[in-house]
Amino acid sequence: MIQAWIVWLIIAGIFAALEVLTPGFVLLWFAVGALVASVLAMLGIDSVAIQMIVFLVVSVVMVLASRTILEQFFTRARGAKLRSGAETMIGQIGTVVESSRGALNEGAVKIYGSVWTAFPAEGEWPLTEGESVSVERIEGNSIYVRRTARMARPFTEISKQM
Repeated sequence: MIQAWIVWLIIAGIFAALEVLTPGFVLLWFAVGALVASVLAMLGIDSVAIQMIVFLVVSVVMVLASRTILEQFFTRARGAKLRSGAETMIGQIGTVVESSRGALNEGAVKIYGSVWTAFPAEGEWPLTEGESVSVERIEGNSIYVRRTARMARPFTEISKQM
């Protein structure tokens, strides 16, 4: 007959393997819970009910603790949403490289070395080449900008800091 601690080790291995295949960060803590239950079984606690309770308690506590810790680690200010991808461009300074044209005043703005289709934000005049603008919002592949007195930093200067 197979011993309980071996079963718990197999369960831990399955959870660890599934963690690698899933995009979330949850199943690892169930693997840790199974390892703790395996240690209990190795120490001579033969009650499957106690092993199962310890497995569930350890797993759930680890999931809740990691969510709280990781959420606080990845957010800068209380209530602030973590920004990623194109959202990080909001508030960045760019330079108009192509003046506005057409009925929608479409132009082009260079930010961090990339050129984006840009529109003046509500209440702004058409864009003029060489102006400094700040990104107000992003809609699809286009950005909406406002003029600013601040100058854009050269991309080469930014890339040296990284």
